[in-house]
Amino acid sequence: MTTDAARTRTVRRRGRWFERDWFFALALATFVGTAVWFGGAIRDFFAPASTTITVPTLTGQTTSDAIASAQRAKLRAEVVERAASDRYPADVVMRQDPAPGTEARAGRQISLAVSTGLQIFSMPDLRYEDLREVNLDLAHDKLQLGKVRTVPSDEVPPNRVVAQDPVPLTAVRVGSVVNVDLSKGGPPAIKVPAFKGLSVDEARDLAARSHVVLGQIVWTPFGEYGPARGVVVRQNPDANASIDPSQAVSLQVSAGPAVAGYIVRQVHAVATVPSPQDGSERAQRVRVEVRDQTGRWSVYDAYAQPKQKLDFNLTVVGTSELDVYVENELISSTKLGVEPPGLPHQPKGSGSHDDNADAKGAGQ
Repeated sequence: MTTDAARTRTVRRRGRWFERDWFFALALATFVGTAVWFGGAIRDFFAPASTTITVPTLTGQTTSDAIASAQRAKLRAEVVERAASDRYPADVVMRQDPAPGTEARAGRQISLAVSTGLQIFSMPDLRYEDLREVNLDLAHDKLQLGKVRTVPSDEVPPNRVVAQDPVPLTAVRVGSVVNVDLSKGGPPAIKVPAFKGLSVDEARDLAARSHVVLGQIVWTPFGEYGPARGVVVRQNPDANASIDPSQAVSLQVSAGPAVAGYIVRQVHAVATVPSPQDGSERAQRVRVEVRDQTGRWSVYDAYAQPKQKLDFNLTVVGTSELDVYVENELISSTKLGVEPPGLPHQPKGSGSHDDNADAKGAGQ
């Protein structure tokens, strides 16, 4: 019994040592594994992986070449921004992220900013606009508002643009700064003079003295018993009306009894501005005139862009033509109407140089 008891105690003692060894081995393996994982994580955090790639220089390349260069380097390039630039041509990379020479993992995205080129266009006309309209026009063309000054003006209503820099139709580019002068204002309103019964020359003189802008002057034949040639028959707005200084007054003027037999035509005419001979797209000075039985009168005299269409609704008397001048050179002459034979025209000798001179301002 003594021997069996001793053997039993020995077996129990060995079992307890075996259990301790097993727990010790498991704890040691867990500690070693954790230390190895943590050490690897720290190494990966502070040191680049062995598969990192040096980011190539993509700035200055075209978009397609930059994407191809990134693919060869086992990276990928994506266009994330497009903007105008006066330094880089259109479709050329301006910036990249990450920068050239940076270490990056294979497959990382390189973000590209690509130029849309230098965008040049004609400066819009801001005159007579208020500041809200100016801001809308500038935002539409991606221009910036610069200095805003207030200046006295007897012709432009208060808080509207008197002048601008750059001036209208000047060549500008995206991002250009535009300075404007706003009117302090003059008379709040202008009373329209009575033009009816005056000659057209007297009406022009009166309008100048009254600071009134004359708009369209329509020469109209009123028949054999109509008013004398050049007399104002109607006006719009009427006399004594209060108008804004920028509002124009239109006049209807008698063509005279001598033209009672001519045919009056309502004509729709279109003139297309040609491109300059030097191949540029600059604006050109264009003048469009009508010649009919009442004389010669202008319907357009300003700058216009190449290929711009000028559209007119005209009232012409008898045989008439539309002449288009570019930089004071006649480039086209179009028939608007031809007077048929056999109508009771003005008496022989009644048409004189003075008659034509009286009608020069019609339609201006």
